[in-house]
Amino acid sequence: MKPARGSLLVYHDAAALAEATAKFLCDCAIAKPGPVVVALSGGSTPKLAYETLARDPLVARFPWARAQFLFGDERFVPPDHKESNARMADQALLAHVPVPLTHVHRVPTVGVSPDEAALAYERMLKSLYGADRLDPAKPLIDVCLLGLGEDGHTASLIPGEPVLAEREHWVAAVGHGRPEVRITLTYPALESSAATVFLVQGEGKRAILDRLLSGDDTVPAGKLRPQGDLYWLVDKAAAGRWAQAGAPA
Repeated sequence: MKPARGSLLVYHDAAALAEATAKFLCDCAIAKPGPVVVALSGGSTPKLAYETLARDPLVARFPWARAQFLFGDERFVPPDHKESNARMADQALLAHVPVPLTHVHRVPTVGVSPDEAALAYERMLKSLYGADRLDPAKPLIDVCLLGLGEDGHTASLIPGEPVLAEREHWVAAVGHGRPEVRITLTYPALESSAATVFLVQGEGKRAILDRLLSGDDTVPAGKLRPQGDLYWLVDKAAAGRWAQAGAPA
């Protein structure tokens, strides 16, 4: 039994998943010559991976000086808000490693409207990319970390929202579907990735993960078509009947 798309790696528990994710990020960054662009995910699942990457031995191996960090999505809240993805990433990783401050690209959420924030973040991405149009031969992102919601959302591509149809803009505001406004990378930006990694943990994600591994493309995560390699890094609790189909590398 193989997933409909991508490579499946199953780990015993959350700690093993976090360690494998941190090592995967480190190995990808080392292997990429020149600048390496990493899109971070929010939520509880990647936090332990970030903390692992910030510790020895990986922190000493990671090429921080040539890494650029983006956010796949962000809640439209102040940067010190407890729900801020940037705040979580800072506390778990970025405040503890020698990454240049100018290499961390947070979504602006103060003094701007959601639409202005989306446009500003898109301008930043285009400047970092060096072009206004995405080239299939040149990924915007080298490693894109993504979570998975029980409703099949990823980043802030929320079921039923207009953002799912956005194919021109790289970033969009999502004003409905959640208690707070979100700013998210759209399909074109997320799909422009050399390596896309879904991190999935816990029994509560088992049903939706089973649908996606079986090829369901009716939910937002299932509609994503990355240009590069696709990986599913999951723990046994989420894997369910797929637990024997994927083995740790």
